[in-house]
Amino acid sequence: SLSMPTKNGVTAVLAALTALLFIFSLSLGGADISWQDIIKFASGGEIDEIKETILLEIRLPRVIMAFLIGMLLASSGVVVQSVFLNPLADPYIIGIASAATFGAVAAYLLKLPDFYYGVFAFFSAAILSVLIFKLSKKGKSIATLLIIGIAFSSFLGAFTSFATYLIGEDSFKIVAWMMGYVGSANWEKIAYISVPLVLSMAYFYFKRFELNVILSGDEEAQSLGVDVEKMKKRLLIVSSLAVAFSVAFTGMIGFVGLIIPHTLRMILKTSSNTVLIPISAFAGGFFLLACDTIGKSVLSPTEVPIGVVTAFFGAPFFLFLAIRSSRSI
Repeated sequence: SLSMPTKNGVTAVLAALTALLFIFSLSLGGADISWQDIIKFASGGEIDEIKETILLEIRLPRVIMAFLIGMLLASSGVVVQSVFLNPLADPYIIGIASAATFGAVAAYLLKLPDFYYGVFAFFSAAILSVLIFKLSKKGKSIATLLIIGIAFSSFLGAFTSFATYLIGEDSFKIVAWMMGYVGSANWEKIAYISVPLVLSMAYFYFKRFELNVILSGDEEAQSLGVDVEKMKKRLLIVSSLAVAFSVAFTGMIGFVGLIIPHTLRMILKTSSNTVLIPISAFAGGFFLLACDTIGKSVLSPTEVPIGVVTAFFGAPFFLFLAIRSSRSI
């Protein structure tokens, strides 16, 4: 069982690092705003009006947006891994994110308001996740699941590429968005994203005991009175909601849901969802904010898309996991 100091220790370290990262990230950008200015402003002091506007309207929404999206992706990653009983399952790798992109691009083509990007993304992601779940039950192996996910991703990716081609000159917007971008964050988008975040986190945490029972296998869970099939479907649909809204507002940001839960399982030596759901959400927020900060600063003033940064960390990590799990088979 998990010793409390480990969990509390990880949380404390994360909280301290997040506070430092917040200040550092807010100080990055074209306008020169020092960390002293930021601390002064945060503690209620007066700072230059232009600096205040830049902080409140541009930098703060971006920092918060990166953190919230990281929370969404990491918490849904924990759940998808528990549902499929597989550390390699991740909303991006099994194709849910491609489906969400497909929905969001469809909304863009129909010239609908921003909000509908999330709605369309959700419906296409939810339909695909249930479909993948049904197909993966027929072929129990993990390889089957990944192949199904990759096949759907490729098919939907072809549609998205074709749509991008049709859009013509405006297509740069979609290309940039597909690489992941939190720079267009504003308070309205944060309000939109907060709703699925709060709902999905509450649902995951509320169902944490059932999720733990699922970890011991379907038969065991069934014997303890859990309707496994229904439970898994619902959890997948809620995970799709989380991922879909994240994709709709910030594009494709992969690997967060794969790296974070897995790293925490190794550090904390636990699979308990009671512990992993809240800590993964926090760590996911920190990780994505760190990636955005790296993206902003490494080639400044040019920005590296956040999805490129997460893939830079995530692809080798995925390879490491795949090799390790193939050895244990």
